[in-house]
Amino acid sequence: MKSFKALAVAFLGILLATTATIPARASIDSQSLGATYNSGKTQITFRVYSSQATKMVLYLYSAGYGVQESATYNLTSAGSNVWQVVVSVSAIHSAGITGTVYYGYRAWGPNWPYSASWTKGSSAGFISDVDSNGNRFNPNKLLIDPYALEISQDPLNANNQNGNIFASGASYRDTDSGTYAPKGIVLSQAAVSTGTKPTRAQKDDVVYEVNVRGLTEQDPNTTAAYRGTFYGAGLKASYLASLGVTAVEFLPMQETQNDENNVIPNSDADQNYWGYMTEDFFAPDRYYAYNKAAGGPTSEFQGMVAAFHKAGIKVYMDVVYNHTAEGGTYTNSDPTTAFIDSWRGLDNTTYYELSSGNQYFYDNTGTGSNYNTYNPTAQNLIVDSLAYWSTTMGVDGFRFDLAGVLGNTCLNGAYESAAPNCPDGGYNWDVADTNTAIQRILKEFTVRPAAGGTGLDLFAEPYAIGGNSYQLGNFPVGWSEWNVNFRDSLRQAQNELGNQTIYITQDANDFTGSSNLFQANGRSPWNSANFIDIHDGLTLNDVYSCNGSNNSQAWPYGPSTGGTSTNYSWDQGLSAGTGTAEDQRRAARTGLAFTMLSAGTPLMQGGDEYLRTVQCNNNAYNLDSSGNWLNWSPNTNQSNFYNFAQRAITFRKAHPALRPVTWYTGSQVVWYEPSGAVATSSYWDNTSNYSIAYTVNGSSFSDANSMYIAYNGWSGSVNFTLPPPPTGTNWYRVTDTCDWNDGPNTWVAAGSETLIGGSGTTYGMCGQSELLLISK
Repeated sequence: MKSFKALAVAFLGILLATTATIPARASIDSQSLGATYNSGKTQITFRVYSSQATKMVLYLYSAGYGVQESATYNLTSAGSNVWQVVVSVSAIHSAGITGTVYYGYRAWGPNWPYSASWTKGSSAGFISDVDSNGNRFNPNKLLIDPYALEISQDPLNANNQNGNIFASGASYRDTDSGTYAPKGIVLSQAAVSTGTKPTRAQKDDVVYEVNVRGLTEQDPNTTAAYRGTFYGAGLKASYLASLGVTAVEFLPMQETQNDENNVIPNSDADQNYWGYMTEDFFAPDRYYAYNKAAGGPTSEFQGMVAAFHKAGIKVYMDVVYNHTAEGGTYTNSDPTTAFIDSWRGLDNTTYYELSSGNQYFYDNTGTGSNYNTYNPTAQNLIVDSLAYWSTTMGVDGFRFDLAGVLGNTCLNGAYESAAPNCPDGGYNWDVADTNTAIQRILKEFTVRPAAGGTGLDLFAEPYAIGGNSYQLGNFPVGWSEWNVNFRDSLRQAQNELGNQTIYITQDANDFTGSSNLFQANGRSPWNSANFIDIHDGLTLNDVYSCNGSNNSQAWPYGPSTGGTSTNYSWDQGLSAGTGTAEDQRRAARTGLAFTMLSAGTPLMQGGDEYLRTVQCNNNAYNLDSSGNWLNWSPNTNQSNFYNFAQRAITFRKAHPALRPVTWYTGSQVVWYEPSGAVATSSYWDNTSNYSIAYTVNGSSFSDANSMYIAYNGWSGSVNFTLPPPPTGTNWYRVTDTCDWNDGPNTWVAAGSETLIGGSGTTYGMCGQSELLLISK
């Protein structure tokens, strides 16, 4: 769980066979919501959903900020709770809007009925900020269209740092937000090609997770104007391809509250770097655009995707559909005061899960409110958004933040027949329920087949906060999951020896795809996204260089709030005088080797190839700083590690035996004790055994080489006796992560392997290291 989501307070404060494909359903965008030009561009149709509104008015503007409206139009019912108005372009021009059309909505409802005497900033018609049914209409708050394809700016920005402008409650309800509020932008430009999507099987991917801004913001080889932008990110496609990356997974790229990041220089004040506070599910984040003109972010994003596709790299998006930037109530004792700039003011009871009594929001996201994912209309917004990003914007796959919320079967606080398991509201995981968002996504989209082809790659962060939301291994066929057990158990094996029980059986299971998590419900090894580190925690370098976290340090490496206290990190004894910097690099090499040699889909964090550090900060959500951006000026040791990472990836891609489409059989993988004997149950069951080796039979995968992979988890050296290689071959060393091998060729290039010997050869491994041999 991301502790950075305390930012919400500051801001408001089918089952599907792996080889089958399912065509997209016509229910995507069935209500044609949003603002669209007709084919001749002579009129614009505005359509917005609200099941509870009693009046809706469209406001049109000539600019996104600081101006009064140029025209207003009443919307009328178009059926199925959709409100609509069609406005001619000539009328818009007559109103003085000759360029980009900016727009927003004002809505009235049961808690605030329309009064003919109402004017902006008045309380005419007001009954309550929130009524017994949970309605929170307030016509003084201009509302973003949830289907807006771009928005003009964030609520908080260089010109406005007062979030209370958008709040309800006695102190704020009559404050008109119109001139300050983000406006939707009506787009009319032709779509930019996003190139040809790669059809590579997910099992063959190597995923690189990075922040758009952080990727290039301090890259001296990127033109200054392009740094930190979508355009600049596209310029790094060739670099990532040369590293071996086949899929780039960007942290959230939908509009989020980050226009305020640079208001106070050299400070973490009000910063939102990671971007998990979504303001609009369709709009690309203007903060990341070099071209900030209307339509610029969209076309620039499409161009970025095209650049990656040209390099053969998939583009994945981290998406946040479990909560929104509106957050919850300001306090737990006052239900009246809450932030309103979109969903909440249009249809609070549809878009949010309310707690008992409908006065507060149910929350197991850590941000104040759950998005109402079991509601069909709220689900429509998720599905329509995914369809837009995957088709118009060219995205190849998605990582779903706190995806446990997408399996929630609860609606609002009162008992509803549609949610019989939730008489008091709350959270209930039931992925077998075909009405969950998880199952709905599978129904609406083609999931990429196991062997490759067209379709989406779907990755779940398999938990939320509280209840039974930790569901690692329990997502249905069609979904992959971020395997946090892989991270934790292998960090423990490396860094917690002597502090806790280490299970070599768990490590062995991790190496071969985590069958204990994914096999029973019909999934495959590649459904395990394997990683030692990601954005949410320490970097790879810091896992092996830090004794826990240090988030209270000064800018640019802090201060940051929150973060887990369970890091399983260790500086390898350096601070105690028993370890060295070489030991830290050895541990980092071993951790990366775990990821690249294990069955599954490997995932690495941007900058890990250069041993990036954030100086032990494990929750740097708020640092849009040089300390958090990737560093493109590596020293010798970092360049050596780059060689290791690049060659490890190259090796993985060259050996199909490491990328099984189905589970290894007993003839394909054989486990060995260090003695060279086949591992027995007595060896497996002894928790005092910390070393294991295995062979992978290359011939059964049409792989030219078989492999011998050994891990010595002891702190001291252990001799391993090698088993027989395939007939007519010997064992050759590809890498040994030990300190003696520290340097530019720790992982040798193909063809440069060192002869070790045949059956019965003894090989001494240093403590806490990994060895890779191939048969030749």
